[in-house]
Amino acid sequence: MLTVDSINTYYGKSHILHDVSFEANQDEVVALLGRNGVGKTTTMRSIIGLTPPRSGTIRFDGEDITGESASHIANRGIGYVPQDRGMFPRLTVEENLRMGLGREPFDRERMERIFERFPRVEERLEQRAGTLSGGEQQMVAMARALMRDPKLVLMDEPTEGLMPSLIPEIKRITQDIANEGYTIVIVEQRVDLVLDIADRVYLMDSGRIERQTTPDELRENETLLEQYLGVQ
Repeated sequence: MLTVDSINTYYGKSHILHDVSFEANQDEVVALLGRNGVGKTTTMRSIIGLTPPRSGTIRFDGEDITGESASHIANRGIGYVPQDRGMFPRLTVEENLRMGLGREPFDRERMERIFERFPRVEERLEQRAGTLSGGEQQMVAMARALMRDPKLVLMDEPTEGLMPSLIPEIKRITQDIANEGYTIVIVEQRVDLVLDIADRVYLMDSGRIERQTTPDELRENETLLEQYLGVQ
């Protein structure tokens, strides 16, 4: 479904991603793990078109999407949950959700399915997004990413900055989304969450994919966790 092939991405003159290659197949949950600053978020931004790579290719559903605008890529069927949640604080929750539709017509049935998964979002529809808690904003961001019923969902640090008590709920929602057949690429610092939901894991360091592994291998190999994540 998604193939990232030898992409090189820069911020100005700074070379951030070096020949990054990985793939996510249909119905898979693929995780990118690594310490802060190794290029995980830049990888996500490169895929969604916010920071296009200068070389290499990104293919989705067999089509080359390298260099397309973020709006065109979203229209192809890729949802994005950004690291900063991307809320429009002065808009209501409902208005933020509708932003996720782009130019697609409003689909009440799809909205109802989203509310079944995110009942707290439905309760806050008329509330300004800027007044929500961090956990509630994260749920709105996840719900908004599903508004077009995408084939692939990119999740960048969905638990960052959340109270520990909210982590199990975000984990459950992410697992539910995966169980419904969505392909997910997730960047996450919480190793325990990733090991429970991912099918495959790519380890990143210094802007490069250094290793492909599995949750089972990571559970059994503490050296890998310490080397790439600093987990002891």
